[in-house]
Amino acid sequence: MGSRSNLGAFDLMILLALMRLGDAAYGVPISREIEETSGRVVALATLYATLTRLEKKGLVSSRLGEPTAERGGRAKKYFRVTARGLREVRDAQRVFTSLWNGLPALKGGMA
Repeated sequence: MGSRSNLGAFDLMILLALMRLGDAAYGVPISREIEETSGRVVALATLYATLTRLEKKGLVSSRLGEPTAERGGRAKKYFRVTARGLREVRDAQRVFTSLWNGLPALKGGMA
């Protein structure tokens, strides 16, 4: 994380959800993935605002799918993690693992 983009917890959740979903990563499945894995309710407006910010930072990219009749002729916007985004996730993993290692409270010891 260091001097890079300093990912927040929600940013990191979104990036991890995108990685889990692969090519099927658009609004509803992304929010559902985060809700099911974290228990956190995700408003689509908040999700899309964060995705836009992450895209501006170069951590995710997007593409439009084909328009569908079920969506009134509108296309879904799909997202994926970029190489830079993957580096940021790996950096966050290293930092958090380093901080967690050796903490007695996380090993069943006294807090």
